[in-house]
Amino acid sequence: MEKLSARIKALSPSATIAMNQKGRDLKEKGVDVINLSVGEPDFNTPDHIKEAAKKAVDDNFSFYAPVPGYPSLRQAIADKLKRENNLDFAPAQIVVSTGAKHALANVIECLVEKGEEVIIPAPYWVSYAEQVKIAEGVNVFIETTVDAEFMMTPEQLRAAITPKTRALLLCSPSNPTGSVYTRDELRAIADVLAEYEDIFVISDEIYEHITFDGDHESIAQFENIRERVIIINGVSKAYAMTGYRIGYMAGPEWLAKACTKLQGQVTSGATSIAMQAALAAMTGDQSCLKEMKEAFLRRRDLVLNHVKDIDGVKCTTPGGAFYVFPDFSSYLGKSAGDRKINDSMDLSIYLLEVGHIATVPGSAFGAEGCVRISYANSDENLEKAMVRLKKALAALS
Repeated sequence: MEKLSARIKALSPSATIAMNQKGRDLKEKGVDVINLSVGEPDFNTPDHIKEAAKKAVDDNFSFYAPVPGYPSLRQAIADKLKRENNLDFAPAQIVVSTGAKHALANVIECLVEKGEEVIIPAPYWVSYAEQVKIAEGVNVFIETTVDAEFMMTPEQLRAAITPKTRALLLCSPSNPTGSVYTRDELRAIADVLAEYEDIFVISDEIYEHITFDGDHESIAQFENIRERVIIINGVSKAYAMTGYRIGYMAGPEWLAKACTKLQGQVTSGATSIAMQAALAAMTGDQSCLKEMKEAFLRRRDLVLNHVKDIDGVKCTTPGGAFYVFPDFSSYLGKSAGDRKINDSMDLSIYLLEVGHIATVPGSAFGAEGCVRISYANSDENLEKAMVRLKKALAALS
């Protein structure tokens, strides 16, 4: 007899993981699939970080770690926040978790009561809405458009606020759009939130080191809301360490204590060896950041040059992360043989099965008609993928 809880029945599976798996399944059957679905750097972890992991094994970092993370790593994170972001956080305000996704889940569970609202600008990362559901909160989406660079305005934010609003979940640079809020744009958002003293900001800054037009700006820099900002970050994207599963939150100490309490009953501390590797990443040679960012910028431009050459497609120029998010709405309703493209899921499946390119449908991110293309792949594969994309689209009529 199968009997699942209502909360798990209401949960949607990750479309990103699902499309990645569909691509893998086809590849195992011998199909030459180019995977542009997964949000994962294709680089290997830098050698000095790998050496730190190996040394941790030799040094017997094989015992349970402190639930909120090793003090040395929490101090390194505090130092990083001061050095790179000019933000003052004590180690006691930081909790290290098993990836930034885990840190985000901790924060939402500890902050959001049943029935409270979380404002999320759309398009949004697939797990935001689902994590709010798990906490029995209510998602309030702010629709943005490709013509507005997928950016939320202060006026839209103000209109979305109600007496039940508990938090704003903001991501800059954005997954899936690559949009980046400027300092002035963040200040305007902060000025609205300053009028509502019970609203918190959960600021997902996991892509902060992959920005192409100036330095990363954090909404935590503004004094009028600083005490109500929780930063979510980690080492996965910047240092090509996705499999190490190390992320963190930085926020008010009372919330850090609550996250530690929750984590202590769910996972306990993050992996001891991975934390030593993360420590090396944050305190060691940072030249790898520049090298990877330069490659991502080159790849962004390669993909954009192709996408913007396709009739009927709208696409912004992403200021960060490693995604482009074209609007293919003009292709909905078209067909190829007996296959009709009704929505973005149909289009992604068509591109996978016919074009042999794995992408993620925009509907998963709250943006029907769009498709997320990750350019975290080799220049050669991206060039081949774009040729396949154009050919597959040209076959639709």
